[in-house]
Amino acid sequence: MNADPERQKKILGLELNIFFAGITSFLTDTTTKMVYAVLPLFLLSLGASKTELSLIEGIAESTASVLKALSGWWSDKIGKNKPFMVVGYAITAVLSPLFSIAVTPLHVLIIRLTERVGKGIRTAPRDSLIAGSSGKGTLGRSFGFHKAMDNAGAIAGPLLAFAVLALFPGGYRKVFMISAVPGMLGVLVIIIFIREGRRIKAELPGKIALKDFPAKFYLFLGIAFVFTLGNSTDALLLVKASDSGIQAMFIPLVYLVYNSVSVIMAVPAGILSDRIGRERLIIFGYALYALIYFGFGRTNDQVSLVLLFALYGFYSAATDGVQKALVADLIDKDKRGTGLGIYNSLIGITLLPASIIAGVLYDKIDNRAPFYFGAAMAFTAAILMFWFYKKRTGQGILKGPV
Repeated sequence: MNADPERQKKILGLELNIFFAGITSFLTDTTTKMVYAVLPLFLLSLGASKTELSLIEGIAESTASVLKALSGWWSDKIGKNKPFMVVGYAITAVLSPLFSIAVTPLHVLIIRLTERVGKGIRTAPRDSLIAGSSGKGTLGRSFGFHKAMDNAGAIAGPLLAFAVLALFPGGYRKVFMISAVPGMLGVLVIIIFIREGRRIKAELPGKIALKDFPAKFYLFLGIAFVFTLGNSTDALLLVKASDSGIQAMFIPLVYLVYNSVSVIMAVPAGILSDRIGRERLIIFGYALYALIYFGFGRTNDQVSLVLLFALYGFYSAATDGVQKALVADLIDKDKRGTGLGIYNSLIGITLLPASIIAGVLYDKIDNRAPFYFGAAMAFTAAILMFWFYKKRTGQGILKGPV
């Protein structure tokens, strides 16, 4: 079991592991978002179609996501999280600059797939570390802080990408090379500052079976699947912004708007979920997403699109970290790594069909179709989440502590 978080030293009111896990995510997301902010346009410059762009993202995220469940299960079995974090973050730091040598979309796919393996290895153990290091009644705040730091890196990354492109127009490869620096710093933070929670052998779980998890956990996974099926790669949002006439060098700044709002709202959203319940906030987030995607489908006005990106950050703050906190609420503490791994795997795997559907709709119908589809799936998920909430707080099969 992790050391009692109530007795740990704190920074800014946060447990040390949570604070430094956030710093690591900030640095690593600076790396990945430097790459991500320009990768769609880089791929198009290599001759990729919208469908190929979506397929590359879907394959990379989905294939690597299988590792999230495995690494979560393994970390539960051995009672350690830090080794998975070191390896996972190091892979991303080393692989990201290799995009600079890609000359075909296939090269990008291979590098992207391998780099995402790092995320697959680290995600569930890291989330388990955050959950285990959180004090009583602070789980939402902890995941909210992590989401905020994650998106703070997603602000710094596009800003750095913009600066490089401003100095070297079309210098996508220079962006990729420079991206290695913050990623390596993130690995050093884990090695030096993250402390492994000690667990005695008797406290480690024995055989972990799927039947060990409650029905409410699987029902929430089903709802998350419905939502994610309409939540395709953000790369299409950047392509939509480009298609509306926004210049390539300003695309990273548009993505920055989204991440800035998410940073500002993530911690308040996490604290709010601790007070009013996770489900209510997730219902709001799904409904907001439906409205946002409907807006992306309806307009090509540049100012309206920037405003929609801002609202998209608000949706992200209200759902991403809160959903992980809800998963942690629904399962036993000694199986959190496995449960969070299953959740993260499902989300990642579903991105493949979601991205294929969106890319085909974009290429074969028009640039509105994938957003209307996403809005419909999000609205459906909001209704299902409302049903889940009523059942869980009522007398149905999901009755239990909220």
